[in-house]
Amino acid sequence: MAWSFPIGTVRGTVIRVHVTFFLLLLWIGATHASRGGLPDALAGVAFISLVFACVVLHELGHAAAAARYGIATPDITLLPIGGMARLDHIPEEPWREIAIALAGPAVNVGICLLLAAVLGGMPSVQDGLTVEDPRAGFLPRLFWVNAFLVLFNMIPAFPMDGGRVLRAALALRMGHRDATRMAARIGQGLAILLGFLGLFGAPLLIFIAMFVWLGAAGESAEEDLRSVTRDLVAEDAMETRFEALPPEADVAAAAEALLRTPQQDFPVVDGQGRMMGLLTRDAIILALRQGGPGTPVADAMRDIPRVGRRVTLSDALQALSRDGAVPAVGVEEAGRLVGLITPANIADLLALRG
Repeated sequence: MAWSFPIGTVRGTVIRVHVTFFLLLLWIGATHASRGGLPDALAGVAFISLVFACVVLHELGHAAAAARYGIATPDITLLPIGGMARLDHIPEEPWREIAIALAGPAVNVGICLLLAAVLGGMPSVQDGLTVEDPRAGFLPRLFWVNAFLVLFNMIPAFPMDGGRVLRAALALRMGHRDATRMAARIGQGLAILLGFLGLFGAPLLIFIAMFVWLGAAGESAEEDLRSVTRDLVAEDAMETRFEALPPEADVAAAAEALLRTPQQDFPVVDGQGRMMGLLTRDAIILALRQGGPGTPVADAMRDIPRVGRRVTLSDALQALSRDGAVPAVGVEEAGRLVGLITPANIADLLALRG
């Protein structure tokens, strides 16, 4: 994910932190400092950091369950609203999806049981009402935060775990695509209800409603994409009519091609038809400003993923989104470039076959 950086790796899963997470820490520290000075600020930041450590464990629970079914989790990203584990793919077998979805909340249940054992019993409900008070008991507050994480994540709406459990349960009786659409509609109905309740003095509910609505819409769109691409290969979606640039060309020639053609990005191809890289519109403009029109395109191009023409389209799409968004994927045959797959190609495919 853009604007995030790695802080560690656990069994092949990179733990990343989004820059906005530090804005949350800054806001927590400033809020507590205004009430009780530096000690309260440090206590508040320490508590929220520990809460997010529990969030990481929650996401690692998903990753561990996914690994049992041979599904890799390339990374986990911490955001101010929580964590996000990115799986290589979502299993379409309902029981596997249920197991993976429940693994995260199960970790929080385990944390609650451990804290209850340390405290000698379940903390009082009153402790749960003082979660924002840095002077209140540290462990009792952590218990109730984890209890809340269990309940919140089991809301039957995407992108929460409860939404995935609901989708999997529906998929036991109907197709995966229909189950996703129904679960998304249920989630968006719940979002409307939460948003309405939020109008009566609970702005946090409005924020959650927006989060749920967008998550449901996104999951439905992803399922539509998976359904359309399931039986296709790369050559079914690739663009074969494009203008390429030789590696010895300069950015002046690239700029001329940019104005003359509808293309935004240009593959750089040698005399044997081998792809050397891709020159994007932004790279052309930047090279003109910084190096001048004589800058070789080889100095301004970037590398992009390459796949074979008979590779499944799903695998090609994974290459398109891996390590952040890339502008295109090159399709090769016998080492020669024969096509490009771009987000625009995929959008056209969805429009025609969706």
